[in-house]
Amino acid sequence: MNIINKLQHILSFFISASMLISCSSGDYSSGSDDANLEVSGHFDPKGKGPSSHTIKILDEARRTLPFSDTRDFEENEKGFIAAMMERQIKANAGHIAWDMDAFNFIDEQEEYSSVHPSLHRIAKLNQNYGLYEVIPGIYQVRGIDLAQITFIRGKKGWIAYDVLVSAETAAASWRLFQEHIGGGLPITTVIYSHNHGDHWGGVRGLITDEDVASGRVQVIAPDGFMDHLVAENVFAGNAMNRRLFYQYGLLLPRSPYGYVSQGLGHGLSRGSVGLIAPTKIITKPIEEVMVDGVRMIFQLTPDTEAPAEMNTYLPDMKALWMAENIMHGIHNIYTLRGAPVRDALNWSKYINEALYLFGQEAEVMFTSHHWPRWGNGRIQEVLRAQRDAYAHLNNQVLHHANQGVTINQIHNVYEVPHSLQQSWYTRDYHGSHENNSRAVIQRYLGYWDNNPATLIPLSPEESAPLYVEMMGGSKKILAKGKELIRDGKYKHATEILNRLVQAEPKNQEAKDLLADAFEQIGYQQENPGLRNSFLAGAYELRNDIPASAIPNSSSPDVIRVMTTGQFLDFLAVRMDGRITRGMKYGINLITPDNGEKYAIELSNETLTNIKGFLLPNADLTITINRKDLEKSMMGLKTLGDMIKDGTAKTQGDPSILAKIGEAMVTFDPRFPIMPGTKVRGSETVSKADAYSAEKLPANSPE
Repeated sequence: MNIINKLQHILSFFISASMLISCSSGDYSSGSDDANLEVSGHFDPKGKGPSSHTIKILDEARRTLPFSDTRDFEENEKGFIAAMMERQIKANAGHIAWDMDAFNFIDEQEEYSSVHPSLHRIAKLNQNYGLYEVIPGIYQVRGIDLAQITFIRGKKGWIAYDVLVSAETAAASWRLFQEHIGGGLPITTVIYSHNHGDHWGGVRGLITDEDVASGRVQVIAPDGFMDHLVAENVFAGNAMNRRLFYQYGLLLPRSPYGYVSQGLGHGLSRGSVGLIAPTKIITKPIEEVMVDGVRMIFQLTPDTEAPAEMNTYLPDMKALWMAENIMHGIHNIYTLRGAPVRDALNWSKYINEALYLFGQEAEVMFTSHHWPRWGNGRIQEVLRAQRDAYAHLNNQVLHHANQGVTINQIHNVYEVPHSLQQSWYTRDYHGSHENNSRAVIQRYLGYWDNNPATLIPLSPEESAPLYVEMMGGSKKILAKGKELIRDGKYKHATEILNRLVQAEPKNQEAKDLLADAFEQIGYQQENPGLRNSFLAGAYELRNDIPASAIPNSSSPDVIRVMTTGQFLDFLAVRMDGRITRGMKYGINLITPDNGEKYAIELSNETLTNIKGFLLPNADLTITINRKDLEKSMMGLKTLGDMIKDGTAKTQGDPSILAKIGEAMVTFDPRFPIMPGTKVRGSETVSKADAYSAEKLPANSPE
């Protein structure tokens, strides 16, 4: 079998997670008192409109939030040069990589009773779609992907800073830019601010390998960029992929009852993801570099929004680039897709350092997402507020934790300061204070709440039947669940209905009722990830998991940059140790073209490796050039075939590879999350045909 047949899907799925599914039109403004009446225009036949309880919560937000502060709308429009006329951008594979028309509904009404007004507000701001001037010499194309692409005038040409997810959207941005500003000058430098895919995946829409090899273009990135690019997303990549269905609402149509916006931007494009490795790495904490005649001061900010990230100050322009360390809202300390928990205090300190190093004189601040801020007073206002937001989160959560508040309580105890609640740039537009507060405790104290009852708990499917029995059976739980939903106590309803669904996963009435509660909680959320997750859970409880939800794409550039050690580590994750019970083998791997050697051992149902050593009495030695090994890593050619044709040479027993290969699992990112759900197959399931994911192109990335 192929050694790593699906790795490219795991990587590219994370990098460009967006399924742009059109929604049906209809009346989006109606609500119901009991949330049980069908509503016109809902994309799901079982979908419900917002209840009176939900409408009341959203009306309270409209009344108490600072909607009179319209500075963001004024700044968002500043510097407009030209609209992007391509409303749909086609991917090279033939499908639609970006569909701006899918978001037209956002501007069709002033408010929706199924969308939090603050979420609707940031969605309106994310409708900007075109070319903007930051200051003379700095330009951005906005609204064409999750991030923004920036072009800075250099001595010989243009410096491209953060180049989107997909080659197609990056190329479209470059075309628009050249039409109005670029003057036919080439790109001389590409800069990646950090290791997340929406900041480097579109590079091949702008430059080629030949450009870099010839020295015409340099590529700059922060220290640790390549290692973290792979490590953060591969080892638990399949689980992250599945969780993306919830955080990013992959199965939800663009609709007032479904996906509205992702906060950071409207969403991720789904075109061709590529990578060209950096030619220059920034390694000093503060490092000044002349980049195509432009003086840039790089500030490394490791372990903030990303494990490898950097801000940049352009002193001659008094322009401060804050990468993704600053956005128009609060970011994730804990990201719902899954990633190592971030360090809120460290994040705060690096913002403070930027404030004191550069923020005292900067006249414009621009970032990877959203729009710039102009004027030194405005810049310092935003920097100080976001600095304080992350510091307060860290310090006050620990204040409570040191008095006994646990990870299972803190989200109901921690409060954002009122002054920050009244600032749009510290609202929960990407991260949420509920999840971020739990993340701080996780970082310092771990998952356990110190109650022995929760130390080695039963699995939910084991404990739930006991709860159902003690509560008097499903009829009583369903009746109480309906009562709680009528009363607007949706979280209480989920507490008992989730137990019932865990105990009786085939009880569709229970699943539908739990979905009703999830839907109302979703409507009430300001935070896109929370909204999407509750609505995605409701969708799958009602409709199961689409059979064709796995994209079939390739990202060879990303796989190629994996170190051999990372590749071997991932094989160890893919290996089902139980199948190797009793096996004990020693394998040497030699790659002559790059001079590497690895000692690999299979013992105790575990595969380990160490670089720079060889086993003296190996059961098998494989000699293969790294460039040929990459063909196997990408699933283009099996190692067995390369042994047969002489590309790989062996000493010892090559049958060992087949024995280990039988233990390798190809992960499927369609595993069930909600009890009783399954991949749609031959069984009849309830589904909303108008938006089934089977309609997506088979080679859609992500």
